[in-house]
Amino acid sequence: MGAQVDHWNTVPNLRGQHVALEPLRAQHATGLRDALGDGELSRLWYTNVPAPQDVEAYIASALQMQSQGRALAFAVHDAHGEVVGCTRFYDLDPAVPRVQIGYTFYAPRVQRTGLNTQAKLLLLTHAFETMGCVCVGFETSWFNHASRAAIARLGAKQDGVLRSHRRHADGSVRDTVAFSIIESEWPAVKRNLQHRLQQHEQGSDHA
Repeated sequence: MGAQVDHWNTVPNLRGQHVALEPLRAQHATGLRDALGDGELSRLWYTNVPAPQDVEAYIASALQMQSQGRALAFAVHDAHGEVVGCTRFYDLDPAVPRVQIGYTFYAPRVQRTGLNTQAKLLLLTHAFETMGCVCVGFETSWFNHASRAAIARLGAKQDGVLRSHRRHADGSVRDTVAFSIIESEWPAVKRNLQHRLQQHEQGSDHA
């Protein structure tokens, strides 16, 4: 019998029909640069998406955060194995236990698709059912209306707005909108995500 896995310090491999998440590594830099394309995502001042030329530093920062026990970072692949983005668990607090999901960006071609729905389903399932979390949080800028809508579509509830909480990548002060899903809500959120994924697979909806 093998040693028990420490889920708070081990990045899992998570796989579905549309997406695969694996531990982020320096070797993913080329794929992430391709996913970012011309850098349009990084020009949105209210996001913290790296510019294509800053991908190596972004990965190094994520891995340093991980080495300090503050994050678990993933590269995201599509069904064909191409790198299309990244995401991570952060603000790990095993004493609660609780995590945040964030630092997420995807190539424009896979946004609002079954890939994103399944990635969130895999992450949330791992957080609630493997890590034993009682709460999973999400944060975004007040001005990032697309992100706020996407988080709400997951079934997360808005907890409030943290004023002058962080800074945007351009240095401006950020008001942060905080959302969460708690353990008692997870079964309904899971069913909703599974339903949206099924709709996507039937071709009736971009889940």
